[in-house]
Amino acid sequence: MRTFLILVLSPLCAGLLAGNVLAREVAGVNLPETITLQGDSTPLMLNGAGIRSKFIFDIYVGALYLPARATTVEAILAEPGPKRVRMHFLYKEVSKDKLTDGWREGLENNLDETRFQRLAPTLEQFNALFRTVREGDVIDIDYLPGTGTRVWINRKLQGTVDDPRFYPALLLVWLGEDPADADLKDGMLGHD
Repeated sequence: MRTFLILVLSPLCAGLLAGNVLAREVAGVNLPETITLQGDSTPLMLNGAGIRSKFIFDIYVGALYLPARATTVEAILAEPGPKRVRMHFLYKEVSKDKLTDGWREGLENNLDETRFQRLAPTLEQFNALFRTVREGDVIDIDYLPGTGTRVWINRKLQGTVDDPRFYPALLLVWLGEDPADADLKDGMLGHD
């Protein structure tokens, strides 16, 4: 009887434990612990996640995926491999203008004027890939070496920006000295 219980309960317990390892929940959003990007077989690990808030409103759950976990901005920016920032929207609606103004403001706040001006044409190309998003929508912003920055909305590719300088600069919107949300920065760095 004891052997029978062990044989029956062991797989059940293993399945329950595996479920806790396979996803992390933030504000009701399940974030997989590992993913791969389309076109690349490198497994990416969930580095960290948090909530982007503005005033009293939760706007989105933000998550950072990397080939290896890193807890400093310098280590993340030095990582040459693929990366993903996932934004799962919680707020009822965020207009395209709010999104694109946010990218511009985040880059202006974290880059010197010369670097910002060099990336301004790329930023315009990037901004053209967005639309108004609503609660439940998911934006994935991927970096794939040799391809560039890809934008997905609800798993549909919106386009690619091929300037290799752009993604590291874009990461500063979340991870720079003046991030969009300091708590989200801490979460993405795995400091939660």
